[in-house]
Amino acid sequence: MAEITKEQVLKVLERVNDPELRINIVDLGLVYDIEITEDNNVGIDMTLTTQACPVGPLIQMQAEAALKSIPGVNQVDVRLVFDPPWTPDRMSPRLKKAREMGLL
Repeated sequence: MAEITKEQVLKVLERVNDPELRINIVDLGLVYDIEITEDNNVGIDMTLTTQACPVGPLIQMQAEAALKSIPGVNQVDVRLVFDPPWTPDRMSPRLKKAREMGLL
């Protein structure tokens, strides 16, 4: 059984975009934690930019589908958490720079 890495998980999650912002959930800093078991079960804790996000269920489904696309993954668990609340400070350095330049 091939070992699944956090880098693989992050790479596939970069394909999941917030449909309103059109930015991937990794760069937005929405992925809080990644767990990979010896049985190749993958669980993530992720958040949304706001608890009232109307596309939250869609983003969660897309994250699940992305994780299931990793060869060797058995089960997937995408948990939405809101503690701590998301802030722009969680964004990747690249996005922070674009925001400072007024591009976001």
